[in-house]
Amino acid sequence: MKYLDEFRDPIFAKSLSENIHKVTTRPWTIMEICGGQTHSIVKSGLENLLPSSLSIVHGPGCPVCVTPLEMIEKAILIARKPNVIFTSFGDMLRVPGSTSDLLTVKANGGDVRIVYSPLDAVTIAEKNPDKEVVFFAVGFETTAPANAMAVWQAHKKNLKNFSILCSHVLVPPAMEALLSSSTNRVQGFLAAGHVCTVMGYEEYIPLAKKYNVPIVVTGFEPTDILHGILMLVTQLEEGRCELENQYSRMVKKEGNIPAQQMIFNVFEISHRKWRGIGEIPKSGYSLKKEFIHFDAEEKFSLGIVSVEESPLCIAGNILRGLNKPFECSAFGNQCTPESPLGAPMVSSEGACAAYYNYKRQNVASSGSGMVNKKH
Repeated sequence: MKYLDEFRDPIFAKSLSENIHKVTTRPWTIMEICGGQTHSIVKSGLENLLPSSLSIVHGPGCPVCVTPLEMIEKAILIARKPNVIFTSFGDMLRVPGSTSDLLTVKANGGDVRIVYSPLDAVTIAEKNPDKEVVFFAVGFETTAPANAMAVWQAHKKNLKNFSILCSHVLVPPAMEALLSSSTNRVQGFLAAGHVCTVMGYEEYIPLAKKYNVPIVVTGFEPTDILHGILMLVTQLEEGRCELENQYSRMVKKEGNIPAQQMIFNVFEISHRKWRGIGEIPKSGYSLKKEFIHFDAEEKFSLGIVSVEESPLCIAGNILRGLNKPFECSAFGNQCTPESPLGAPMVSSEGACAAYYNYKRQNVASSGSGMVNKKH
């Protein structure tokens, strides 16, 4: 724990908290864009260390949560087909479609397998030449290099029975969509450190200038986040709107060049729909034309799938920072990790799951779903 303890030091955390209180003179609303940061904030009780005038809202930084419902339906349709081995990371199996999920398909006899790397799916395809092997390629820029490598390896091995169901999304276009919305209330961003580790942070500089909003690239440990908040509030109080890098031990301006090269060998930027948000232009990756034979949507001729969200679920508002999970009437009642209505209650990075696991003690016993105010 040597290298973690220093970023969880309660004395340093208290010092950062005191400094945040000193510099904060006005109400501010800031958003952390990463689900990992959301869980760290809620699990560590960091909001209780902040001034009451400082509001932290949670953004669309959970890749499982923003995967469109239509894509979940397509995954279920493929996984149900005979002669298919459907592979995925484990957190996608319980994401609800309109009437079912991948775990139910598995329970009913479908060959659905959890893998820990997309390259595992390539190996499965090699060992099962008589089966169609599909990998559910979900994620932000962080997971794109490994998914691109899987396609590249399948191409080199001339595998005809491997494909990916691609639902890759990109963070900067989502931030711009939030900032340009008439309902936006975010005045500053904590940017996702792991995304910037891969892609660098040059894309965020023009966003900060265009929308007059400070952005701080931030790590994931409690003192990382408190330090990022201090840097962000300092900018807001001073009237500055710049890109700053709190996570300098991992993030460089240019990012990881070899990883980026692998991404753009295989993928190209495309429009993508985000669950709860809608289509955002140029906000995702799709396979390049020369790799289209690895596209599961094309291979299985899925076409257009239309489905409706549960009317009780306000995941879209939560992902846009307009509501907190406890403001949903279904939270902890009709919607729980055992019986989720939306992806944020399922994913290990989902805001609803974070509040359910770590903050339920604050939920009023009236069952209204509201949380008591901080004292």
